[in-house]
Amino acid sequence: LIQIMFQAILISSGNLSFLNWLTIVPAIFCLDDAFLMNNLPPIVRSLTFGTPSSQSYVQCISSGAVEMARQSHFLRTTVSTLFYLLMAKLNINVVRNLFAQRQLMNASFDKLRLCSTYGAFGVVSETRQELIIESANNIDGPWKEYHFRVKPGDIHKRPPWISPYHHRLDWQMWIAAQSGRIERNPWLYKFLLKLLQRGKDVIDLLEGDPWESSSSDATIHSHVDEREVSTKAGSLRTIPELTHGPKYIRIEKYRYKFFDNKNNAKLGDRDEPQYWIRERVGRYFPEQGVMTKEILEEFLR
Repeated sequence: LIQIMFQAILISSGNLSFLNWLTIVPAIFCLDDAFLMNNLPPIVRSLTFGTPSSQSYVQCISSGAVEMARQSHFLRTTVSTLFYLLMAKLNINVVRNLFAQRQLMNASFDKLRLCSTYGAFGVVSETRQELIIESANNIDGPWKEYHFRVKPGDIHKRPPWISPYHHRLDWQMWIAAQSGRIERNPWLYKFLLKLLQRGKDVIDLLEGDPWESSSSDATIHSHVDEREVSTKAGSLRTIPELTHGPKYIRIEKYRYKFFDNKNNAKLGDRDEPQYWIRERVGRYFPEQGVMTKEILEEFLR
């Protein structure tokens, strides 16, 4: 119960609560069946145990628990007390680690590894760095950004509420920004290649395809050119295929901060409130030049 209450506090204090919900599930399974039967809300009890067979099971559990409690109260109390004292002793170093300046994450403090620390992050960074992926059809630009569903990108996009869901790609992009060079995140090579290939299975994970409108415009212009050639030459000629997809790709790193929107100011050409301020930190990948399909394919061989 203490674990469930603690996780509920964490869920109420933040937006990224997927791991906290996962922690609650096994904690519920650790509760006694009779305790759950007697403390479930009436509506949940009626939905879960509304059938006659379920109700008979509940009665058996309740009567069996009462009888067992009478027969083994002393034994259960003794075992629980000894287990509590053992865990209290073994967790002394775990509690000390919580207050240490340099916490050890995912570490054990006894030979049998009965007590250990677990955590995704021992220290939370004070600045938010984000990776922005850009692609272009011409090496001189213009460069188009790929926008993700939840992670910061567009400074005019309101931060969404995602709990209890977990957008793994957006999460991995943030991890890549914190973990240093791309060599520590080799999955990015294939991800960039899929973006250049405009793979639908990957594009669907994003907010949209920045090249989709360009492709539609290219199709319209192609049909117009075909009609013009057919009229002037008297017969239809084959028009060379127009390439309006991305040829070059790169990753920039930016530092993001919340915009101080006291007066609900609207900046720039867009008639929308601004939620972020971002400052370019530098190039993430490649350090020089740009990437193409051929170069990325060489990386993956």
